[in-house]
Amino acid sequence: MTDDPSASTARKPGRQAGFGFIFALALMNSISFGIMIPILPNLVKEFTGGDTAAASEWGVLFGVTWGLMQFVCGPILGLMSDRWGRRPVLLISLFGLAVDFLFMAFAPGLWWLFLGRILNGLTAASFSTANAYLADVTAPEDRAKTFGWMSSAFSFGFIFGPAIGGTLGEIDLRVPFLAAAALTSINWLYGYFVLPESLPPERRATTFNWAKANPLGSLKLLRSKPGLLGLAGVGFLFQFSHTVLPSIFVLYAGYRYGWTTSTLGYTFLATGIAGVIVQSLLIAPVVRRIGERNAVLLGAAAGVLGFIWYGWAPTGTMYLLAVPVFAFTGFLMPGLQGLMTRSVAPHEQGQLQGANQSLMGIASILGPFLFGTVFAWSIRHEAFDMPGLAIFLSAGLLVLAFMLALVTARSVTPEANPG
Repeated sequence: MTDDPSASTARKPGRQAGFGFIFALALMNSISFGIMIPILPNLVKEFTGGDTAAASEWGVLFGVTWGLMQFVCGPILGLMSDRWGRRPVLLISLFGLAVDFLFMAFAPGLWWLFLGRILNGLTAASFSTANAYLADVTAPEDRAKTFGWMSSAFSFGFIFGPAIGGTLGEIDLRVPFLAAAALTSINWLYGYFVLPESLPPERRATTFNWAKANPLGSLKLLRSKPGLLGLAGVGFLFQFSHTVLPSIFVLYAGYRYGWTTSTLGYTFLATGIAGVIVQSLLIAPVVRRIGERNAVLLGAAAGVLGFIWYGWAPTGTMYLLAVPVFAFTGFLMPGLQGLMTRSVAPHEQGQLQGANQSLMGIASILGPFLFGTVFAWSIRHEAFDMPGLAIFLSAGLLVLAFMLALVTARSVTPEANPG
């Protein structure tokens, strides 16, 4: 087995694995996820009798539980994809997501929603495995551009998903979850019947090593390559800071600006359009000109400015004016993934993404707890007069990410030995 990460992926007979296949899967997945974004917090709020602070605290429990499941299971799913291929893991993940949506659609109370979050956290690996898939089929020098397009699939989900969810939610809060379950099931069928495998048997890991499948074992990979741990730290701080939006945004916008479900849907539409423009049209030429490291720095700086603006904005109109600025955070993850995937061999790409997912799990544990608690405290103490406090904390985390990227991104080069 070659350890050269630049080696071309061997092709199986029949359909050829490629970007188009995985982009379509990621697009459908992100739309189904986007459908429920403006709905779930309001469903939780309905179960709590309309108490916004209590709904935020339940959101903390949901987020922490989901993150804990990701922390434990992410490395296992990553190793599974290195050993048995990307496609089976994607199918497992999509199945878990579809069942989770059904739990939300028919939940008679909060604890049923909680069980759905546990199941989804146990199986959620669609985007991390998709990133490993793309590393299999893309040359190293093209990965930042490809990961940018992959990020645009998520932004497309923010264009169509929340708009669909907001519209259906005006009929009934349960209807969007049924739509998301149906779309995810279609996505599973697409994966089963259409999506080809990207990692041929001769390039897979020869064994499934349980020592690497636990969170601490998977993180050893990050310490084994020059600069990789620091880059992973940048990604962790980025993910940590961005948990503020799914943790509190719907409740925050409703509390501070009085936005309805449909208004939230249109806001996600605007955010998604801005993200798609950056990720699909700007990343390739800009990264080609300034390099992956500077793309990471640009994304972090835009995030700092955008979060400060979001937290300060006294009106909904002022909030929306920051959307184009915040869209430039889209440069960070494609540049970062481009740097990180150059540093590991083909049979380690799943392990790398599993380690990243484990870190994302930690962020998903800490983020909802920190931001949900801070938001609940800030609105219960109105005399303090700073409902955007949690968002300002997110800006501070991205300041740290920017400073860490200044140091660590220098130590990873295209010629890094994958060992």
